[in-house]
Amino acid sequence: MTLAFLLYKYFPYGGMQRDFRRFVQECQALGHDCRIYYISWQGEPLPGVDARAVPVTALSNHRRNKRYSRWVLKDLERDPVAGVIGFNKMPGLDIYYAADSCYLDKALHERSWWYRLGARYRHFASYEKAVFDAASDTQILLISDTENAKFLKYYKTPSERMHMLPPGISRDRRAPPDAQRRRLESRAGLGLSGDEHVLLFIGSGFVKKGLDRAIRALASVQAALPGVRLRLLVVGQDKQRRFRRLAVRLGVVGDVEFLGGRDDVADLLLAADMLVHPALDEAAGIVLLEALVSGLPVLVTDVCGYAHHIAGSGGGVVLSSPFSQEAFNDALRHSLQAEFLQQCQDNALRYANTEDLYSMHATGAKLIEQLLLQRDAGTAHE
Repeated sequence: MTLAFLLYKYFPYGGMQRDFRRFVQECQALGHDCRIYYISWQGEPLPGVDARAVPVTALSNHRRNKRYSRWVLKDLERDPVAGVIGFNKMPGLDIYYAADSCYLDKALHERSWWYRLGARYRHFASYEKAVFDAASDTQILLISDTENAKFLKYYKTPSERMHMLPPGISRDRRAPPDAQRRRLESRAGLGLSGDEHVLLFIGSGFVKKGLDRAIRALASVQAALPGVRLRLLVVGQDKQRRFRRLAVRLGVVGDVEFLGGRDDVADLLLAADMLVHPALDEAAGIVLLEALVSGLPVLVTDVCGYAHHIAGSGGGVVLSSPFSQEAFNDALRHSLQAEFLQQCQDNALRYANTEDLYSMHATGAKLIEQLLLQRDAGTAHE
């Protein structure tokens, strides 16, 4: 079969983008020809695919998205495929990979009433409805029970269209036999001293992932425990200015280091003492499981789809909603205890050896194939 994969923007450090790449590769491994449509692409090209750049621009994201969707649908009419798999919500999809959280839930609970009067709201709400509405035919690949419940609440999507996938951590994120040696080498390369307690923040979306919360917690702990040396390493591709200003204002700018997008995340996970992920909204949070399988304790908010793995494993602390900065500060202060960190690490590594945290992409590729074959068989019998 020839399959089309749709994604607005690709860059190498996004979780959804990495999933996009691996799904394409797994479908290729099953023998399918893959075509991709994108507006912008950063990083290495995908080998062996029919890559089609969509030449659209606009002053707003929602207008750009509409132009993208129209251009792609016209191209697919001219040059059809066996199945259309989308990684952003839009009309015309056979299968949607639900990496994003429920837009309607956020619009109703995190935005003011006047926001819902605008064109942006109408666009994103209609594109989400095109995927999840009970009258739609789109099959949905899910990664979060929490988001699944929201979609069912608002759209009454038939259960036979909703398919839950296991997580899909790359096995190279697991702690290797020489983890301690690599930890020391990585810390030395980063200029970290042996007595520094290193917090790691990973995410290309600093506002959504809660970087301001992490910086405030750092400042709070520094003030409460002036004898403790703390360093916050920030990994991700996003605008830094407002967060640098916050660090300056709180007096911790020298302890916050922005590393940008990195290809050596596996070594950074080994070098750190705790992953902090106080996200405001996160459908899944693949980085939580990457930390877990590497043996890195995690401090995370319960809004993240994969937070239940942290709670279930005992590999860290899950903060309940509504978010409290004071509770986050207290949890971070508690995490400085060596005995607690060792217990979290032991629990995490044990969990990594017993749970299926790795098969999402292979499982999902086979499911894509199966769903399209079932659809075609059903169509043939009509």
